[in-house]
Amino acid sequence: MTSNRPDVGPGSATIATIADEVGVSMTTVSKVLNGRSDVAPDTRARVEASLERHRYRRRGKRQSVGAEQIDLVFHEFNAAWAMEIIRGVEAVAAASRIDVVLSQLGGAHRPPAQWLDVVLARRPLGVLLVLCNLTESQRQQLQRQLIPFVVIDTDSATSASVPTVGSNNWNGGQLAARHLLELGHRRIAIISGPQDVLCSRARAAGFQFAHDEANIPVDPELVRYGSFYVDAGYQHGMALLSRPDRPTAIFAGSDLQAMGVLRAARQLGLDVPRDLSVVGYDNISVAAWLGPALTTVNQPLRHMATTATQMLLDLARGVDLPTSRVDLVTELVVRESTAPPPPPPG
Repeated sequence: MTSNRPDVGPGSATIATIADEVGVSMTTVSKVLNGRSDVAPDTRARVEASLERHRYRRRGKRQSVGAEQIDLVFHEFNAAWAMEIIRGVEAVAAASRIDVVLSQLGGAHRPPAQWLDVVLARRPLGVLLVLCNLTESQRQQLQRQLIPFVVIDTDSATSASVPTVGSNNWNGGQLAARHLLELGHRRIAIISGPQDVLCSRARAAGFQFAHDEANIPVDPELVRYGSFYVDAGYQHGMALLSRPDRPTAIFAGSDLQAMGVLRAARQLGLDVPRDLSVVGYDNISVAAWLGPALTTVNQPLRHMATTATQMLLDLARGVDLPTSRVDLVTELVVRESTAPPPPPPG
């Protein structure tokens, strides 16, 4: 069978070409290109496949509408942790006279379709995503509109083409566990973040490696996954510290969870660090002012934010990035909440 449709080389297809090939109207193709949600999923998939096959790209340079701005999107907003990110983003944005639009996804790790509709209508310079990521379809829709995006501390493995800024979570977990092991602790619990979040699992893996390196087994009963928030640290802390064979140290996967552990310890009449050592993660500003001051892993949140924002602005200006993945160094900050374990009774 011979087609009467002319051959179309890569990059030379038009909306009419795509519509003819897929068997839909040009309006439908336009809706897909503009990220509209009122297209049936199977139709959208066929149109996107044709667009990709022909390497279709919208012609011309993206024009800004109104004041220049970038979208900063959190999976869930928490003032103590998020403020460090916001300060870093705003420092770079303000220097370039760019506004920052802040939003959060209510705990979801993938933006809903209506979020993308709003972003595409506003046409920002770019999008920064914190602890959340885009679906492949959402990435393609932003790319076709020439709206770059950068992920900060991604929650899942990303392809090499997705610009990402994180910190060495595995090394942070190793540093925390190694510190406690070197103090002499042998029953060390961990309360990491959500198990479906990559950085949580990386911190737990580093914690496990430090034990393997020292040839000291980890009791599976002492491995917990929380939510990064105070209530999870408190609840898991109460459960762990109420055990007859309670741990002598707890590594919390965030400073907020460490605060919950400290509260549980106080409620049970345990002294920190005499009866229990506690290590947090993030080094938020309040960590140094707790009683006792918290030993924690410094995650360079503000530096992560400034790095990601500069990458985003470079992409918006058409500058090629030297690398798509940046992992910043984590460091242990030793304060007053850790000490050698208490001597055994008797």
